[in-house]
Amino acid sequence: MSLVFEWAALRALTEDGGTGGTLRGVPQDFRVEEVPAYPLSGEGDHLYLHLEKTGHTTAHVLRELGTQLGVRDRDIGVAGLKDRHAVTTQWISVPAKYERRLGEFAVDGVRILDTTRHGNKLGMGHLRGNRFVVRVRDAAGGAAQAGATLHTLSAHGVPNYFGPQRFGLGGLNAEEGLRVLRGESRLRDPRVRRFLISSVQSAVFNAFLSLRLERGVFASLLAGDMAKKHDTGGVFLVEDAAAESPRAERGEVSATGTLFGKKTKPLTLDAGALEAEALALFDLSPAVFASRRGDRRLTRVFPEEASVTPHDDGYTLAFTLPKGSFATSVLREVMKTEVDTAEPEDAEGTDDVGEAE
Repeated sequence: MSLVFEWAALRALTEDGGTGGTLRGVPQDFRVEEVPAYPLSGEGDHLYLHLEKTGHTTAHVLRELGTQLGVRDRDIGVAGLKDRHAVTTQWISVPAKYERRLGEFAVDGVRILDTTRHGNKLGMGHLRGNRFVVRVRDAAGGAAQAGATLHTLSAHGVPNYFGPQRFGLGGLNAEEGLRVLRGESRLRDPRVRRFLISSVQSAVFNAFLSLRLERGVFASLLAGDMAKKHDTGGVFLVEDAAAESPRAERGEVSATGTLFGKKTKPLTLDAGALEAEALALFDLSPAVFASRRGDRRLTRVFPEEASVTPHDDGYTLAFTLPKGSFATSVLREVMKTEVDTAEPEDAEGTDDVGEAE
């Protein structure tokens, strides 16, 4: 199996032909609103800025904020990185002592919507998820099909694939990541090396998830799975798949896949055999990921507050996803096109139109 990202190589959950259509005719066609993990107290030593940006990566806005206000990089807090090719809102924190300098901050396409205080710095991953409102054009009459697909995804879950933003322009990041793992890359920037290796982890996860869909075990469990409870986040070993699968079919729990690393053990039994099959597609073993910490990732997520609004030339989709999930996974199921595979990746990555981490 190729390390180059292609939606066509990954099994879809729904089997209809999709609506087709185009995205991102203008930035306003793709809107992302960060959903905070907790309410802000209104007092404390950190100033939270609610920003709206258009045409900028989060990293660029953070650099401008640091330069214009004189804030050190390590003192700026952010929960996730948002895409350039969209209108996005998110919270960013700085020490409250810089509040008096806010009037000096000016970047075209960036607005401060609100400010408030809180007791701690905002940390990466401190968000519940993201709300997406996406306009699909050139899909006249597609709203009914989009609504039916969205209903299926809300009931059975969305395959939680890593989207093309994780794999870079042309989907080639994982190939360079494999060279990093093998000691063949000349890249020395540790941040870039970590990101490239994460692309290889993501490719293996995607292959594992695609195999589950192909084998009919997307909404059920296998012996050896590490399953996660959607309500509490608890993870447990599945020893009796027949006994536990009804909980998965009800959407209470889902299987997880391995993002290999030194702190994450491979799956065992039937799930381990399927995972080994995914690794073998790339001629890899868990040992090559020893430089990474590793993690577990849900194989499916459930969109919330999902709706479709018809237009003469297409429709608008609205839905909320938990952090770590890609909107493109929903759009691929609905549209059945190579969603966003031509979009360039910013070196720092994304987290929602990419992934919300």
